[in-house]
Amino acid sequence: MIAGMAMPLLAADKPTGFTMEKTSEGLTINHDGKLFTKYVVKGDSNKPYLWPVMGPTGQAMTRAYPMADIKTEQQDHPHHRGIWFGHEGVNGADTWHEPKSVEGTKNEGMKARGLRMGSTQHREFKETSVDAKQVVIVSVNDYFDVKGKKLMEDERRYTFRVENGNHIIDCDIEFKATAGDVSLEDAKDAGFSVRVPTVMSVDKKMGGKILTSEGKVDKDAWGTRATWCSYYGPLEGEMVGVTMLNHPSSFRHPTPWHVRTYGLLTANPFGTKNLDKNAPDGTITLKSGDKLALRHRVILHKGEPKAAGIEAAYTAYAKEKK
Repeated sequence: MIAGMAMPLLAADKPTGFTMEKTSEGLTINHDGKLFTKYVVKGDSNKPYLWPVMGPTGQAMTRAYPMADIKTEQQDHPHHRGIWFGHEGVNGADTWHEPKSVEGTKNEGMKARGLRMGSTQHREFKETSVDAKQVVIVSVNDYFDVKGKKLMEDERRYTFRVENGNHIIDCDIEFKATAGDVSLEDAKDAGFSVRVPTVMSVDKKMGGKILTSEGKVDKDAWGTRATWCSYYGPLEGEMVGVTMLNHPSSFRHPTPWHVRTYGLLTANPFGTKNLDKNAPDGTITLKSGDKLALRHRVILHKGEPKAAGIEAAYTAYAKEKK
């Protein structure tokens, strides 16, 4: 061995299991030495989000735009960032859209949204724990209106795991009315969301599909209620899927799905009449001190939902106490 030459990395020296690193933007989570996801809490957005989120084939299973400029991707809806939560009507404030959504717009409706643009701001990491089998992150976030008035807060518990080759993310969000009463309006653009890669979108006609637990397919899935919803399609030559499960203890289970053929997958229990004209208005007011919880599991898997055993995965998830 020549002096100064680095020793080769032996198989036994390769990192195994989960590791986590604090960065200037938030947290980076790795599994077996490879990127699993980044939790971004500081940057050019008005909300925290996960991006990129890597799947079991080693490919990113979230669209890169607007965080990265990839010419082959759809460059619409810049507020669709990886995996995130937003709501267009929190005491009138819009935390779904963001400044990039209204930059240079000539649409009067979007201009109006810009005038009530709110934000969800990361306050602190209440807990961060990591071992070989999982990472747990508990964060606290404050909601503000356009004038900087606090509206409410939430506590998010993320758990990251790998099981049977699947990449799994549990997200439990508890909203708290800590700044007085808060109204969560019946809204189309609201909920816990994933934006899938462009090539997986149904509209690209490259094999992308949407399927719910109730058998609704593609555009017919929009606005319907189901215990799970899957977006799947080919990615770099392999069939993969992003499936979101809705736990029975989650608000308004089974949730309606704001799922779009261009690549959006959103569990939206806040949109009742806005997703179904025959449903009653679903606006809910949390009185000061009240709480409300959303609970979901995101499974990034190989194959179509049936091959990936999604129905059995949901049965097991539904039995877990939350």
